[in-house]
Amino acid sequence: MSLVKRCRPRRPGGLPALLVGALALASGLAGGPASAAPQSTLHDLAAARGRYFGSATDNPELSDAAYAAILGSEFGQITPGNSMKWDTTEPVRGRFNFAKGDVITDFAQQHGQTVRGHTLVWHSQLPGWVDSLPAAQVETAMTDHITAEATHFRGEVAAWDVVNEPFNEDGTFRTSPFYTSMGSDYIATALRAAHAADPDAKLYINDYNIEGKGAKSDAMYNLVSELLAEGVPLDGVGMQAHLAIQYGFPYQMRANMQRFADLGLDVAVTELDVRMQLPADTAKLATQSSYYAQAVDACLAVERCVGITIWDYTDKYSWVSSTFPGEGAANLYDDNLTPKPAYDAVRVALGGEADGGDDGSTPGALKVQYRSNDTSAGDNQIKPGLQLVNTGTSAVSLPSVTVRYWFSGDNGATAYGSWCDWSPLGCSTVTHRVVTASTPKAGADHYLEVGFASGTLAPGASTGEIQLRLSKTDWSNFDESDDYSHGTGTSYADASKITVYAAGDLIWGIEP
Repeated sequence: MSLVKRCRPRRPGGLPALLVGALALASGLAGGPASAAPQSTLHDLAAARGRYFGSATDNPELSDAAYAAILGSEFGQITPGNSMKWDTTEPVRGRFNFAKGDVITDFAQQHGQTVRGHTLVWHSQLPGWVDSLPAAQVETAMTDHITAEATHFRGEVAAWDVVNEPFNEDGTFRTSPFYTSMGSDYIATALRAAHAADPDAKLYINDYNIEGKGAKSDAMYNLVSELLAEGVPLDGVGMQAHLAIQYGFPYQMRANMQRFADLGLDVAVTELDVRMQLPADTAKLATQSSYYAQAVDACLAVERCVGITIWDYTDKYSWVSSTFPGEGAANLYDDNLTPKPAYDAVRVALGGEADGGDDGSTPGALKVQYRSNDTSAGDNQIKPGLQLVNTGTSAVSLPSVTVRYWFSGDNGATAYGSWCDWSPLGCSTVTHRVVTASTPKAGADHYLEVGFASGTLAPGASTGEIQLRLSKTDWSNFDESDDYSHGTGTSYADASKITVYAAGDLIWGIEP
């Protein structure tokens, strides 16, 4: 097959459909005053916030007509799961086959979608001939491969994951034929080759477990800082976000995104899913909904977070069950292509209504933020500061809402007192009590339950700070250092280990 493919006509000005649509809305390009399109899909909602919302897909799935209909209508961007990887596109050195990738780009053209190319250089899914190359030949083979593929899809791929998963969990560079032969310089070489082949495509480095702050994301931050200082063409960082409810939400995801954005880079959530240990149940699905909503919230809060791609939208075609035995149910739609509670959570987080109408208590419509008002984690009082934020589009009736701050009683008295010291709502409207957990766990054998006697919370509004305090009746000391909900931050931040309930249903946070 020829290395240079025919180029289809691009959209006006060569811009992706999302950007053209956004400009048209902003300036009335269609003539007359601009008017917002009906926000009926996830991508519509995201586009109204200046983002895209996409899904991964793969060639076998496109033969499923019902699946393809949703893929083509609900999402504005698609990523091929496998059809652009090296073992598919160059199984024999110098012999290229882009047919499967062409199917994906054709589908995207037919449905007005942009495409994220995935991936040009990766340690996995390499044909055997790459691993067998003498070290002196690896650089040439890599740049030839990048040049051929990026040239073939030029004008049809808006962004490339040029280098995928370069790091180990501890932040050291992962061993691969490329690293072995070139050291870390292979990354800059790959980016330069991709830019030369397609100067208009956005170029990314993509990895997993870099969504929150930690050793791996620090290593990525240091790498991209060095690349930018050297003038290497790099436009963004892709955060895969393969999450699992049993491991906690990524630490400081929003702040982590922001530090990359502050370098002048775009950030994209590229492979989002949220798995759980099977079987799924109402509580697990609620926690999953909270994770999805928090990921969307983080992206929306960072101006240079350009969009979110879920790693296929349905459990029917998820990679999770075959990779993590006993886990699954990770996607927004179930095996029957029916939206799950997480789908509504994403809609609400994007500023829309839940499917069928948002009653204000849909998962994702409320979140809780926390700061520590304690000067000591070992004194005789616990002093959490809490505030609720309505992230939905409808008012929330506060008497239906309760919040649980989880802690351990340690030694001493088993009876407690609790107080509201201050709240802009008025402490007379804030109810509070200490409850023994029905299933005590380390760091969480009790919880402070906070409720409301009256009031509503408008869309986008916050309750403001609620200063709370509790103690044991004998005023003996606590050890808060291992308490489930305790944190040391002195500024308000989203708190996934404090749970929120509406009419008794978990709608935010992760129970211990």
